[in-house]
Amino acid sequence: MLTSLAEVAATILTLPGAGREIVGIAGAPGSGKSTIAARVVELLGPSAALLSMDGWHLPQARLVELGRRERMGAADTFDVDGFVRTLADLRASTGTVTAPGFDRTIEESVADAISIPPEIHTVVVEGNYLLHDGDGWERVASLLDATFVIRVSPDIRRARLIARHERFGKTPDDAAAWALGPDEANARLIDLGAGRADYTIAL
Repeated sequence: MLTSLAEVAATILTLPGAGREIVGIAGAPGSGKSTIAARVVELLGPSAALLSMDGWHLPQARLVELGRRERMGAADTFDVDGFVRTLADLRASTGTVTAPGFDRTIEESVADAISIPPEIHTVVVEGNYLLHDGDGWERVASLLDATFVIRVSPDIRRARLIARHERFGKTPDDAAAWALGPDEANARLIDLGAGRADYTIAL
């Protein structure tokens, strides 16, 4: 059990291997993945970079076509093939690898928003489904050198989600409905894979 960001960073620094390392930080919506991953990258220094799974959200128009707009964030609403290809490129490439980012204000991915040059030694990947063993996500684990899962109180997690949804424009009622509906369904699925993590983070 890792109880500080310094411990997480130190664990990553002690991983074996001479080449580029790719580590994953997973957790349910509202668990603090983005914040924790960003802070860990800061601690690791300029040879580390952050990559978020959110960049591979399917476009809104595609979700509407699939009848999945109201389940955005579910395991099958991402371009998992593209995500896996990017991880493989990061593993094999000696050049710069570009990746999409995600704009929460419009809830759309932004192509080539992230650039990871060859001098980056450690890539910290954060996302919900890094430990999921279905919907194509089972291909991810073999591309990661180590995996971490975040444990947090469900009440804290839900409160964070409601506040986030309100911050990005949802009414209080809609924010609570989304946090307790789609987000909670996703959290239950994510928790099923938590035992596959190499390390647990509890801050």
